[in-house]
Amino acid sequence: MASQPNDPAQFLANLFRTGQEMIQKFTFPNISVDSDKANTDPASAFFAASKHYADMQQTYVKQMTDLWSGMFDASKEILPLSASAKDDDKRFKSEAWREDLGADLLKRTYLAYSGFLQESVDSALLDEKAKGQLRFAVRQFVDAMSPANFFATNPEAVQLAVETQGRSIAEGMALFFHDMSKGRISMSDERAFEVGVNLAVTKGAVVFENELIQVIQYSPLTEEVHSRPLVIIPPCINKFYILDLQPENSFVRYAVEQGFTVFMLSWRNITPELGHFTWDDYVESGVMDAINVALDVTSADKVNALGFCVGGTLLASTLAIMAERRDDKVASMTLLTTMLDFVDTGELGLLINEQSLAARETTIGNGGVLQGKELAYIFSSLRANDLIWPYVISSYLKGKNPPAFDMLYWNSDSTNLPGPMYCWYVRNTYLENNLKTPGKTTQCGARVDFSKITAPTFLYASREDHIVPWRTAYASAQLLSGETTFVLGASGHIAGVINSAAKNKRNYWVGDKPESDADNWFSGAKSEPGSWWSNWSVWLKQYAGENVPARVELGNQSYRSIEPAPGRYVTTSVD
Repeated sequence: MASQPNDPAQFLANLFRTGQEMIQKFTFPNISVDSDKANTDPASAFFAASKHYADMQQTYVKQMTDLWSGMFDASKEILPLSASAKDDDKRFKSEAWREDLGADLLKRTYLAYSGFLQESVDSALLDEKAKGQLRFAVRQFVDAMSPANFFATNPEAVQLAVETQGRSIAEGMALFFHDMSKGRISMSDERAFEVGVNLAVTKGAVVFENELIQVIQYSPLTEEVHSRPLVIIPPCINKFYILDLQPENSFVRYAVEQGFTVFMLSWRNITPELGHFTWDDYVESGVMDAINVALDVTSADKVNALGFCVGGTLLASTLAIMAERRDDKVASMTLLTTMLDFVDTGELGLLINEQSLAARETTIGNGGVLQGKELAYIFSSLRANDLIWPYVISSYLKGKNPPAFDMLYWNSDSTNLPGPMYCWYVRNTYLENNLKTPGKTTQCGARVDFSKITAPTFLYASREDHIVPWRTAYASAQLLSGETTFVLGASGHIAGVINSAAKNKRNYWVGDKPESDADNWFSGAKSEPGSWWSNWSVWLKQYAGENVPARVELGNQSYRSIEPAPGRYVTTSVD
């Protein structure tokens, strides 16, 4: 077993190196990190292709000369930073960065250099995907090398150490060793939460399980309920309780309060013994089984179904298969931050290529496990200055415990995926975009054609989503034949969805029926204050059926209660 680092500087160096290797493995699995071959080394290709490199280098050197000479000569005015090296970076907002001349100079040098690197990427003679990959890699380097990340070059941390007589250093070291034992950075005070205790506490029971899923039925909170139940399909790359955090921001509880009988699919955390599951298994033994359970338990004629992220992709595929089979069980479909047409997959899509996927298919495509912690790091690296480095600074350099934040606790609770399912999904979505083409994929023996889905659909997207770009989510409307309603929420992939109606924060946009152009839709859309949840609830009640007495007994004679919600599948952690 490799020895563990015994100081934060070494830990950060290892963290950066391991992160780069993980990203490189995800993107270019067959290229050595130390490769010196120009035709496989993105950095060599970048510098060889950059048509303005010499001019930009000269500008950078002049800028550095002005900065450094200005430090020693008060008569000289330091030139402003380039447009790409803005001086309002939130990492350096503290007065300590301006009051300390050395720190201010170091900050300006760093910002100028990072701006220089980023401008160099923009001018490189590379195709857009290669340029995007390089831009991502450069940003990882630039973010990691910020002087704010290191004690000796962070005047805030130094000042705090003096004020606390070294206590902040001692407490930072304690937090560092705690995280080192876990092998990851803590984003939240994980001692503050426990699933089933103060997260995922909406009352209910598991009424069905198979090798892949559990199905939870939630207890009613109203005397009457709508006759048609709501079946929720969460993303399988995360645990379902993002939709049932604490009572004040639980989407599940809100839906139950609106008189819906809610069934939740809970995906199993995959172990090596379960690494044979395929995409078809996730459709047939996952989504279809959950829908059938809800119908059997409630004796309803149809269900309403909701899918979140990849759960929405699975749900839409299931409805297309049902349409091919002439199986009309779903009255309406809700898709939250979901891609069906993978025309623009954002920065995440830049990390996926034929070479990386072929390597995955060779190693785990016929059986095996994709580790959840690997995907979790990739997702966090897309926003490293929000999801990685602030916690390094606050915890290790300043000795402050991370706050108790339920969303970030959930974000660290990763889930493994079976190799065959993952490889099929990535090839047919991110890599080849096959799902959007009618009949291009065969799933569960059926030729999938989204245009055969005639159920009314509610499409939700988040305007600042870095995982599912909102215009891509909007494009789903062009593939479906049923009436579509599109709502655009503020904020990002998770915070936009989990926008509690009780807190009534932020805003959302509503507009005309979605046509071909997303920007035209937005130009005519109206901003509404508060949460989009209330808008969705009004929409869904059109398809929820008549009111009936609340279903107090959970399950029925065929589906007895197995265990209380949230069930053991969601509480099982797998390394």
